[in-house]
Amino acid sequence: MSPDMPTPTAPLQLSRADMQALGERALAMVIDHFESVRSKHTTTTMSREEAVRLLHTPPPESPTPASELLETLASTVFENAFRADHPRFYAFVPSPSNFVSAVGDFLMSGHNVFAGHWLASSAASQIELTVLEWLRAACGLPETASGIFVSGGSMANLSAIVVARETRLGGHDPASVVYYSDQTHSSMSKGLRVLGFSQRQRRAVVTDADMRLDVDALAAAIAEDRANGLRPFCVVANAGTTNTGAVDPLHALADLCAREGLWLHVDGAYGAAAVLHPRGAAALDGLGRADSITLDPHKWLFQPFELGCLLVRDARLMKLAFRVEEDDHADYLADISRHIQDDVNFFERGIQLTRSFKVLKLWLSMRAFGLAEFRRGIGVGFELADVAHAWLIESGKWEIVTPSQMGIVTFRWRGVGLSAHQIDALTARIVDRLRENGYATVMSTLLHGRPALRLCPIHPAATREELTATLELLTGFAEAGAGELLTRL
Repeated sequence: MSPDMPTPTAPLQLSRADMQALGERALAMVIDHFESVRSKHTTTTMSREEAVRLLHTPPPESPTPASELLETLASTVFENAFRADHPRFYAFVPSPSNFVSAVGDFLMSGHNVFAGHWLASSAASQIELTVLEWLRAACGLPETASGIFVSGGSMANLSAIVVARETRLGGHDPASVVYYSDQTHSSMSKGLRVLGFSQRQRRAVVTDADMRLDVDALAAAIAEDRANGLRPFCVVANAGTTNTGAVDPLHALADLCAREGLWLHVDGAYGAAAVLHPRGAAALDGLGRADSITLDPHKWLFQPFELGCLLVRDARLMKLAFRVEEDDHADYLADISRHIQDDVNFFERGIQLTRSFKVLKLWLSMRAFGLAEFRRGIGVGFELADVAHAWLIESGKWEIVTPSQMGIVTFRWRGVGLSAHQIDALTARIVDRLRENGYATVMSTLLHGRPALRLCPIHPAATREELTATLELLTGFAEAGAGELLTRL
């Protein structure tokens, strides 16, 4: 028996003293992370061989001291990961967390509330409905709208298509077609494939010079598909693409969908939460005309992983799509069915029956900080992307590929004397050099067929000084790499 484990009176139990000690140690680890993360590298990783050596063990028949396990987590696991909540993590979409929400996650797990239906979790369900109401109003959807919290944008997008398909088609139709831009997140195409949509049913439409869905090209594709006997039923718009932060022309798309009788889904996993900020609301004008909206609080609402949200204009349609049919023989839900009436049961709004009270962290932090503080945090992302844009232009050494928008700017080394191929190779080298340096993380993306560096500084604790230092590092790496290439010519 481990020295810091009690003699159990029942399996898997700890004494109050041992729970207190373990909890205090874990709490200290989390507080230390929040206080020290800025002083650490933004990314750290290890080889597969090293990971196996340090972490692979046979199944443990006897106990290991909890203090030893926490030390392994502190020294090996948490130290070898991308720190997506680091103020200088500017890659992908950062996930800046906050301590109040971390406490919410702990309380959620500790109380282990089953949040699948009203009878089991009436108060928790009401909190979820309340937060959905806040987001519904912020997005400009009518009072008929509501939704559900899920794991993230991938599940929210997939669920939205299920509702759209049931509503517009009445079920699966091999002739049906979904349209989205060539900048749409890969989760959309993946979700459609999982739902049984063949490649010919998934139509990626070209974007314009600003990386926004080309409405004329979309209209032409819809007309052509109708003429060929296919059945268009859904258009997916972007409210802040992951690549560039581009917002598709929402009003024009809503008009087109209204004329054609199509469902308009807006993938706002990255950008829709910015509607809380005046600048975001202006950029997202028309968002409230959507039939469904995806947004991810674990991005620009500063929540820990995982938390996504689906909002549907007419929430009743979700029950139509996800209802449990009588012939599905869900006999174990008979007692629940007797009490359903007008109660909201979230298993009838999504795929999961067993689901956690995951919205607790968002509710707790929104109540604890207030929306004004979230608005201020969102404003940091807009401001710092503008700062980066201005710095890059002033330097004269970088080409802006896409301007600062929705907290993202993309850019490429001008490379006087270098070919396009050499500049592209240099871009990958710059990314690697910065990652090896560890001060900050910036990754590349493909735009118009060529790599470009992409900066997404949306952490509310990010600063101008550290952002400028990162841009200076990138410039130094670019100059050194370009010099090496030129000496070989």
